[in-house]
Amino acid sequence: MPWSRTPRHLPVLPSFSCYKRSMDRTVRKYTNFDEMKADGYRYWQSRPVHERVAAVWELTEDCYKLKGFKPDAFRLQRTLVHFERTPR
Repeated sequence: MPWSRTPRHLPVLPSFSCYKRSMDRTVRKYTNFDEMKADGYRYWQSRPVHERVAAVWELTEDCYKLKGFKPDAFRLQRTLVHFERTPR
């Protein structure tokens, strides 16, 4: 089973095939920023969902580590709000 869960329900990512392929060393020149953004969008849309999710997870972990958070902070925070209704 490629996905297992840790006690805090964080996914343990398997080694993806996207990291095993040889790197594309093509240099591209763009005439404007919009063209560059469109090419980046096309690239990520061409990747399978599991590769996109793995890339987002990797960036999220790196951002948390740069800010000095510990690994147990890598989860969604829940806020509990209690509203008391007036009796009818």
